[in-house]
Amino acid sequence: MPSSRGRLAGLLLAAAIALPGPARAQQPAPGRVEVVPIASRTLSGEEFLAGQREGGKPTLLAGELRLPFPLPPGRKVPAVVLVHGSGGSGASTDLWARELNAAGLGAFILDSFAGRGITSTVQDQSQLHSLAMMVDAYRALDWLAEHPRIRADRIAVMGFSKGAVAAVYSAMTRFQSAFGNPAHRFAAHIGLYTPCNIAYAKDAEVGPAPIRLFHGVVDDYVAIAPCRDYAARLKQAGADVSLTEYANGQHSFDNPFQPLLVTVADAQTTRGCRLEEGPGGAMLNAETKRPYTLADACVARGAHVGYDPVGAAAVRAAVRAFAEERLLK
Repeated sequence: MPSSRGRLAGLLLAAAIALPGPARAQQPAPGRVEVVPIASRTLSGEEFLAGQREGGKPTLLAGELRLPFPLPPGRKVPAVVLVHGSGGSGASTDLWARELNAAGLGAFILDSFAGRGITSTVQDQSQLHSLAMMVDAYRALDWLAEHPRIRADRIAVMGFSKGAVAAVYSAMTRFQSAFGNPAHRFAAHIGLYTPCNIAYAKDAEVGPAPIRLFHGVVDDYVAIAPCRDYAARLKQAGADVSLTEYANGQHSFDNPFQPLLVTVADAQTTRGCRLEEGPGGAMLNAETKRPYTLADACVARGAHVGYDPVGAAAVRAAVRAFAEERLLK
């Protein structure tokens, strides 16, 4: 059988080849590509919230670093870690990497699934806790910070849906202290259609790096209302945060490789759940105050995804402008 790294390399190559010709033509090819192993751990949600850094089991993942073309001679470049959603890494992730490369940034596509033998968690989110992907993101940060062509102080993280949990909540001081490296911190946190429906203990205590949320108003896969509430809590605490809303944005509205509207009948969604962290890292249903599981009545099946050309163009422009301002200047 092929190794985890071999499977990941094949998946990433297939995604790149599958891009339509016009999409490939719009963005330049990277100046250099490196597919590398990333040592992480697979933690349960309880282990993560309890701060068990050595909990779970060791896991070897992989990522693909794409450096921009042309590479400035003798200069280090900023970079962005891309953390995929429940469907895994695909053509949309590739397009974002190309967008970042075009802006003069490195892009690191992190695959949290292939090394764990996971293809998708759309139907069953219990295969991998979203918080476990944050450990992966911190380890990717550590690797990039030591790379000879990357600026260690200008590494951002950007996540999509399930991966946005890692991208956004890695800003928390508590999680950074438990699972990060004191020498490395993300320079910015970007989340697209982030699941914000869990109130973690001390979740408004974040570092100085800016947090940017982008979300579709009509998203019925991951509801926007909890992100409005979280952004408000962060602002009240003095954090540099903003939430940009897209009126016609379905879930995954930035992905041009899908129709305008698709029903995902078997998608497991917690859009109707409000959760909170209880004593000892226990996850509670905020309404019933009882321990939460994916069998709770608030967990539903069925949601929509869809491409919004107007919203997609706007979010690409907004993310690029933010990344150039925060990372390049």
